[in-house]
Amino acid sequence: MKLKLTTAQKVIITLLVLACSVAGFMIKLPAMFRKHDLEMHAAFYFTAAAFFTLLFAGRNFWIHLFILVVLAAFGAGIEYAQEYSNQLVHRRIHGRFDPEDVKYNIMGLLAFSAIWVTYLLGVWLVKSPQPGKKPVGEKL
Repeated sequence: MKLKLTTAQKVIITLLVLACSVAGFMIKLPAMFRKHDLEMHAAFYFTAAAFFTLLFAGRNFWIHLFILVVLAAFGAGIEYAQEYSNQLVHRRIHGRFDPEDVKYNIMGLLAFSAIWVTYLLGVWLVKSPQPGKKPVGEKL
């Protein structure tokens, strides 16, 4: 099933998801989730890469690459914002900047990219004409 969304609809969806993401990353995790913080970072960025690639890139590798760069910058920016927010409100509402979180963000992005590029190569190989073989449906 292919969704036909206008650019305006895609932008609205993106802004809503972005607002929820920023709000979610700016609050401190409940204690029961703190031991799984790194896995949650990787899973979030894996899912974000999948979501935005399907929403905007389709099978375009360059748009996918742009999405990865933007998400990686967003991840680093959120980490800096978390550090700054503690100073801004004069209360600890979140942890500190953690380079390990950024590393796992990028690992999630790369994991999705590996799967997506493998899919693209498979589609390309299936669709590419093979020498000496007639295309399906062509009469003998």
